[in-house]
Amino acid sequence: MSKKPPLHFLPLGGAGEIGMNLNLYEYDGSWLMCDLGVTFAGDELPGIDLVMPDLSFIARRKEGLVGLVLTHAHEDHLGAVPYLWPQLRCPVFATPFAAALLRRKLDEGAEGIEDMVITEVPLEGTIDLDPFRIELITLTHSIPEPNALVVHTPHGAIMHTGDWKLDPDPLISEPTDEDALQRIGDEGVLAMVCDSTNVFQPGTSGSEADVRRGLTELISEQSKRVVVTTFASNLARLLTIHETA
Repeated sequence: MSKKPPLHFLPLGGAGEIGMNLNLYEYDGSWLMCDLGVTFAGDELPGIDLVMPDLSFIARRKEGLVGLVLTHAHEDHLGAVPYLWPQLRCPVFATPFAAALLRRKLDEGAEGIEDMVITEVPLEGTIDLDPFRIELITLTHSIPEPNALVVHTPHGAIMHTGDWKLDPDPLISEPTDEDALQRIGDEGVLAMVCDSTNVFQPGTSGSEADVRRGLTELISEQSKRVVVTTFASNLARLLTIHETA
């Protein structure tokens, strides 16, 4: 009985830091990329707005790159695609909302992306990229259509969560598919690569519905103009502000 080649995991961004997510899985010379994002420069980098991952490792192996799968549409997960994809020239897969947002970004005029093919994957769909089969699991986050990726490999299934929180009343998109999570757990998981933002903070994340109730109460007490700041991509919060106003 021949021994299977090893399975490798290589994060090129987003591990031990916030933003710039880029994770690679490799089996027998085939590479799968999950997300390709940016991070925002701080005061230590004056004059620089965005920081992107170094693709030199995978660019040298791009012939074996079977595809790029995006978990969701936040900048730290897809923001680098228009700028760095020409180094890879691989197929791109995303659910409809992320695909639409990415196409809009491509219209901004980055060079070398005219022939990029973005394949839309339905929610809870699957992607076959031999030797990987990727199953999408619906989660909740602050943007529509966040997905976990269950990466099925010859060694077993890897649960790649992307960004998530457990919100029973997310206001946008569907709630977390807990039945699918239970099924995946029952079938067996080789490893989980998990978003850990604020993991050391005690307590639980509040629901967007709770935020809406709080903002409604707060703003209703004001008699003059109210200014609210938020990320432009936080559609759940934008909807909350709109409904509150």
